[in-house]
Amino acid sequence: MSLANKEVTLTRDCEAVLIPSGDPITLQKDTRGYITQTLGGSYTVNVGFGLVRIAGENADALGLEQEAPAGPEIESDGPVTEEMVFEQLKTCFDPEIPVNIVDLGLVYSCSISELENGKLRVDVQMTLTAPGCGMGPAIAADAESKVKLLPNVEEAEVSLVWDPPWTQDMITEEGKMTLGMI
Repeated sequence: MSLANKEVTLTRDCEAVLIPSGDPITLQKDTRGYITQTLGGSYTVNVGFGLVRIAGENADALGLEQEAPAGPEIESDGPVTEEMVFEQLKTCFDPEIPVNIVDLGLVYSCSISELENGKLRVDVQMTLTAPGCGMGPAIAADAESKVKLLPNVEEAEVSLVWDPPWTQDMITEEGKMTLGMI
């Protein structure tokens, strides 16, 4: 069932992030709005004065049940590969764009290294569609938390980089199809 355009009224005070500034805000109980996007385990909600992103852990404030963390089925026996990291990053979305950060062409690189304790560290370099996007830290934090869901990953760092500058040519064919560009 799609939740897009579903009217909601907050059942309690709720932390959110203003879009596109990325500023944290507390929405008051009884705030009304409409869900505009539900991708990657978070909710984009139009609350009248603008858009906000509400984390999945606050689904109850929207009168919804929290969904299980998004991600591919992963075998915990084998080693973590770059392909697995990229699949996990496909569960991260810009709250204004219905395409994951990998298919948007925002993820530039991934490296996996072993820590002294045998666990793994994953370093990711990504960019944003615009350098002034205030949502960058929130998107990077979402990506880090999802990478840490991979087996044996103890540390993850997602760095925002600006070189090379992002262009629409970096969007994958699948992303372009979702956006109606082809």
